[in-house]
Amino acid sequence: MKLILDSNILFSLMNPKSVASYLFSLLRSNFASPEFIKSEFNKHRSECLFKSRLSEHEFGIRQKEVEEGIEFIKISKYEEFLEKAITLLSDPDDADFLALALSKNTSIWSNDPHLKEQSLVKVYSTKELVEMLLANEL
Repeated sequence: MKLILDSNILFSLMNPKSVASYLFSLLRSNFASPEFIKSEFNKHRSECLFKSRLSEHEFGIRQKEVEEGIEFIKISKYEEFLEKAITLLSDPDDADFLALALSKNTSIWSNDPHLKEQSLVKVYSTKELVEMLLANEL
């Protein structure tokens, strides 16, 4: 299974005790995300650090572990799908994730309900992935 990760999923992965982190380590998936997500992460780094309850050092190690498991894709690889993605969503901030999923013909891991407004790409919430894992569907 291939999954595009949105910003909030990436942020939740920084807490090694989160359900998302557990899934990230268990799923036999190829994870990808738009490259700009790294700058988004840096904007929210202090919040993620606080919520993770890790030390600065532990957080740096965790960040490296997480980033090594994700392929970060340049906008040039999916920009031809952006216009279509923008028209399909009420929140244009989510367009990059949809455009990347369209370009890779894959699904998205997100808890953002706006991404489920369209029907071209399957969007899985953390809860849905847990349920699928428990039902041996993954």
